[in-house]
Amino acid sequence: MAGGVGSRFWPMSTPECPKQFIDVFGTGRTFLQMTFDRFKGVVAPENVWVVTSAKYFDIVKTQLPEVPVENILLEPCRRNTAPCIAYVSWRIKSKNPNANLVITPSDHLVTDVIEFQRVINSALKFTAETDAIVTLGMHPTRPETGYGYIQADLQEPSLVNKEIFRVDSFREKPDLATATEYVRQNNFFWNSGIFIWSVKTIVNALRVYQPELSSIFENLLPVYGTDKEQAAIDEKFPTCENISIDYAVMEKADEIFVFPADFGWSDVGTWGSLHTIAKTDKDGNNVIGPDISLYETKNCVVHTTEERKVVIQGLDNYIVAEKGNTLLICRLDQEQRIKEFSCN
Repeated sequence: MAGGVGSRFWPMSTPECPKQFIDVFGTGRTFLQMTFDRFKGVVAPENVWVVTSAKYFDIVKTQLPEVPVENILLEPCRRNTAPCIAYVSWRIKSKNPNANLVITPSDHLVTDVIEFQRVINSALKFTAETDAIVTLGMHPTRPETGYGYIQADLQEPSLVNKEIFRVDSFREKPDLATATEYVRQNNFFWNSGIFIWSVKTIVNALRVYQPELSSIFENLLPVYGTDKEQAAIDEKFPTCENISIDYAVMEKADEIFVFPADFGWSDVGTWGSLHTIAKTDKDGNNVIGPDISLYETKNCVVHTTEERKVVIQGLDNYIVAEKGNTLLICRLDQEQRIKEFSCN
């Protein structure tokens, strides 16, 4: 899923080139490309599908030349994750009704790719043998208030896979006291938004719980893979309800399981979250750029990757980021105001 327009890493990310298409870590690979890279041990490039906004088609094609152009599905407008998943599920169903699917955001970080691949392959084997819907739950490392949580029944694992458990409930983003209690209880996991299921399972679930949505994409089966597909999607997609897959299916279906995992996951949603996971120098600074000199500076995020010299003295707990003709200097604890700054 690569259709988001998030600009939380402004000025690097903008609605014209949002987070999934930028190289936040200075590695030469964008979030989208890193997502593709970690699936190389799981799926062949010709079986990778990208659902994105029509305006990002050229970016996706440029960044992922290995993915067949016909596997880049274009949404004419934003309608949240349920219509996105329904479209790609019926599209793949038209090509292979026995397919097994992994649905993943394109703008998350995974640091332990080997463990990620092991978990994904194990979950795929499980969903190939059952009618289950599986979501990956991340072991919490702190009482995080920015993530939703999954409450698992850890008393009895699945008979098919001892690492997979039934979901008791999904919980919205909590306050700090509630998040602290979740971590203490040890059976709550961060909701990663990564799902595994067979195409038969998700199509049937959508038919049961979202009949109006499913009928839209069911009725388009004759045009999938033809030169009429895009025009039909452009006409019908805007009529879909704006609804997430969590509300549409996950909180309604019975056979919902969670695979608790730990592979260094983060949704890297803010400069502050980048500060906690990226490599730091001895003074706690994240320094990403070719020519940066810091003096009497600590606990800062400095992201200046364009060819220019940057010298900073005397800052503590700041963001310094530049892109094109824009330079941001902002306190880390005032990051929530970046959207306000970017509109001025």
